Amino acid sequence: MAEFGVAERTYVIVGGTTGLGLSAAQALVANGARVGICSRSAESVSRALEDLGEQAVGSSLDASESGSVTELIELTCARFGELHGLYHVAGGSGRSHGDGPVHELTVEGWEYTIRQNLTSVMLSSRAAVRRFREQESGGTILNMGSVLGFSPSPRYFAAHAYAAAKAGIEGFSKSLASYYANENIRVNVIAPALVETPMSERAQENDEIMGFVKEKQPLDGGRIGAPGDLDSAVLCLLGAAGRYVTGQVLKVDGGWSVTEA
Repeated sequence: MAEFGVAERTYVIVGGTTGLGLSAAQALVANGARVGICSRSAESVSRALEDLGEQAVGSSLDASESGSVTELIELTCARFGELHGLYHVAGGSGRSHGDGPVHELTVEGWEYTIRQNLTSVMLSSRAAVRRFREQESGGTILNMGSVLGFSPSPRYFAAHAYAAAKAGIEGFSKSLASYYANENIRVNVIAPALVETPMSERAQENDEIMGFVKEKQPLDGGRIGAPGDLDSAVLCLLGAAGRYVTGQVLKVDGGWSVTEA
């Protein structure tokens, strides 16, 4: 329980009902933390809360809408007390809305993808920082990046609005980390490669892409990541174990960023 320093602390996970977010919520609860979670799907929230038990609360909301995460923080703190950290996982592909290579990228695809992946991070971070300052407590923010923000894959993953959003998350988070460090507010980014989540189903169903992933992510025999592969890093950065870390991008990518594939 004491390994990561999250026990008896309260966290909000924006997008904590499936995939990476749910895995992190389960890990936090297992280590003695309390969590608030959300999703646009009320059914998804209900399923996750049933799994997480009494140490969790949640609501259905769209994180790209101003004020929505503030409401989740208020709900969570009303139940569990002072906020200690926020982990923003919510986001996703904009392919079905027109994201892709820039010569094919639509304005709708750009605006949708940026709103879901970057604007939502700004809104979550703003809500958390305001809460930390109100509490005069400090706190920590962890944002979800991607290897595609700094290590492109043109053959299979040419989604240029998504890459721009994820690169933007890094610059935004580092700027926050610098500005708020003297208030003991830490801000970091975790950047995974391809992980087995609902968002990656297109890739998982394509044998050619999975063959590429085996070479591009060579650790542990060459495989797609599992949501739990990120949990220890997430708990460290959210908890007391990461108390002297801010403004960093931690790549948990199976070797993606150091291979030639």
